[in-house]
Amino acid sequence: MSHDATPDAAATPPACHATPAALFGYLDRLGIAHSTVTHPAAFTVAESRDLHESIPGAHSKNLFVKDKKGAVFLITALQDTQIDLKSLHRVLGASGRLSFGSPERLLALLGVTPGSVTPFAVMNDTARQVSVILDAALMARPLLNFHPLINTMTTAVARDDLLRFLEAAGHPPRIVALSGPATES
Repeated sequence: MSHDATPDAAATPPACHATPAALFGYLDRLGIAHSTVTHPAAFTVAESRDLHESIPGAHSKNLFVKDKKGAVFLITALQDTQIDLKSLHRVLGASGRLSFGSPERLLALLGVTPGSVTPFAVMNDTARQVSVILDAALMARPLLNFHPLINTMTTAVARDDLLRFLEAAGHPPRIVALSGPATES
């Protein structure tokens, strides 16, 4: 068995900041079924609430945050989950309280702008600087919806396929209960 084998090209995300088309191609190469709906831009959960009623599956909110030492996290939860940023650092083992990352850092690390934050954006983080945190309640749902790098579309994937995508992109997630008792799996 050789330890210097290069990764399978099908599992290698594209370089630079990916487009939705590049994301869809990557999902196809991984054998991940996906469906996408195009819609007017939705920058917040509140703006997209009416739209969510017409798209089956669980809808998410995504937070790009950092701790006091600069460690960066992408937190993905059900759209209505109350996330207490004042205490979440304890659950995550982060250094001090969490605060939102700047739009410039978001673009530099994940290749997306505010309003388009999505777990799919980790395909742009080839240096693997962002830790992915998934809410346990979200991961209890079979079908999940996220922006495909822009906020004028919503893409649905199966829960297990999201996990496969994150693993293939080099970002194995931590699944954490973000509401209720603090537990982790």
